[in-house]
Amino acid sequence: MSDAPDPRTFEQLVDELDATIARMAAGDLGIEEVTELYERAGRLHALATERLAKIQERIDKLTEPQ
Repeated sequence: MSDAPDPRTFEQLVDELDATIARMAAGDLGIEEVTELYERAGRLHALATERLAKIQERIDKLTEPQ
C-alpha cells in the first residue's frame, strides 16, 4: 500500500461510500463480494473521517483569537 495521500476530496469519498453502501443494500451479491464491499466501506469511512478532522483543524486555526 502506498503512503501517498489519497487525492480524492471529502465529497468524492462520501459519494463513493454512498455508492458502496447502495450496492451492499441491493441484496443481490454473494457473501464474498459483500464482505469486500464492507471492507471497502470501512476504508472509505476512515479516509473521510480523517479528511474531515483535518478540515476541522484548519477551520479551528483560522477562527482562533489572535
